[in-house]
Amino acid sequence: METIKIEDIPGFSFGQAQNVEAGTGCTVILCPTGAVCGVDVRGGSPSTRDTDALDPRCNREVVHAVLLTGGSAFGLDAAGGVMKKLEEARIGRDVLVTVVPNVCGAVLFDLKCGHAHIRPDAAMGYAACEVALERPPFQNGCFGAGTGATLGKALGIESAMKGGIGAAAFRQGELMVGAVVAVNCVGDVWEDGRILAGCRGQDGLTFSDGEQVLLDGYRRQKDVFSGRFAGEDNTVIGCIVTNAALSKAQAGKLAAVGHNGLARAIRPAHTTFDGDTMFAMSYGDVWADPDAVGILAVRAVEEAILQGVKAAVSMHGIPAWKDLYNQKAL
Repeated sequence: METIKIEDIPGFSFGQAQNVEAGTGCTVILCPTGAVCGVDVRGGSPSTRDTDALDPRCNREVVHAVLLTGGSAFGLDAAGGVMKKLEEARIGRDVLVTVVPNVCGAVLFDLKCGHAHIRPDAAMGYAACEVALERPPFQNGCFGAGTGATLGKALGIESAMKGGIGAAAFRQGELMVGAVVAVNCVGDVWEDGRILAGCRGQDGLTFSDGEQVLLDGYRRQKDVFSGRFAGEDNTVIGCIVTNAALSKAQAGKLAAVGHNGLARAIRPAHTTFDGDTMFAMSYGDVWADPDAVGILAVRAVEEAILQGVKAAVSMHGIPAWKDLYNQKAL
């Protein structure tokens, strides 16, 4: 197995647009020819677009783009811009009078980082799609859907740290699998058996361990739901891409397996207050054991999470791993 760049996987390109001052943005994963696509939703507070069509029982054969966006449910407006740009580029399902792009998406809650009333809209989605058509290198950190992402919110946003978006990809022979993940979670991010970034203690430098915080407050569920998290402050959203030849059902299973990478890196994962959603896109003719594809996908998801957190920068008063690490090193 070797590490590759996610842009090395043929058929896919990635575009991002953001408003740093507002603390929000969106990311487009584009497959102009159309990719077989599946989805798996594990979090208790999801917000998605056009995911029912990905059920293997439905007629949707391919997807042309997956949108990952901030802005809570408001951010779904960005999909309209993605569709407009793809229609202009003649990318989509030919219905004789025009083309209809198949665009699925999921949102995360970033309204408490920056400006709550500025969210991704059609113009931002259009811009992100334009970038994707230019096929630039992927940028980790506070870009796209990761711009306003935060993590470690077991004690609220005051003790949180900055999340971000990350990408990682691996190759085994001809098989290539990668993942793009926006890290915006209740839980802490772990690496090598220790907390890398998460819920900070009173000194602002040590960690409180989000799992233990939730366990200690197990009798305060109503207060947590109505006050601390405001329902959907969180959500990790991502997309796996591969050149493996998969059926629609197999793509759905791959999306489900990809959540194992999320659970390896984030504790707790898939909480009532997260809307964790994973897509999987297949474009290619490499025949591979689905379990082998899944192994690479899990590693890609886990590594993408770590890359997103390590590349993030402090923003709007929320410290990033880089700054906390440097303070601890003093």
